[in-house]
Amino acid sequence: MLLEWCRARTRGYPNVDVQNFSGSWGNGLAFCALLHSFFPDAFDFGALEPDAPRHNFALAFATAEERAGCAPLLEVEDMVRLPVPDAKCVYTYLQELYRCLVAKGLVKTKKR
Repeated sequence: MLLEWCRARTRGYPNVDVQNFSGSWGNGLAFCALLHSFFPDAFDFGALEPDAPRHNFALAFATAEERAGCAPLLEVEDMVRLPVPDAKCVYTYLQELYRCLVAKGLVKTKKR
């Protein structure tokens, strides 16, 4: 469910193809696209470069914290140090981001 949600929110963004919770997030653009889909005025997505992961991660994590109130569970340095992001860490971060967006009323959930 979470992967499908990420895929749907980032569909159409250039250089973003969410297929998993590891390599798909490796250059930071998927995080930026996901956040840009909720906060399009936060930054110019078109100005981002796939070969600037440190900048992309820093921008995404700062935007998530400032706009969505999402705790900084991932560190930029950890993300750029690894050849492929750790899937469990990415999944945990995305769960927290989703929770924060729901709490702000930006994501509608089905009532049970």
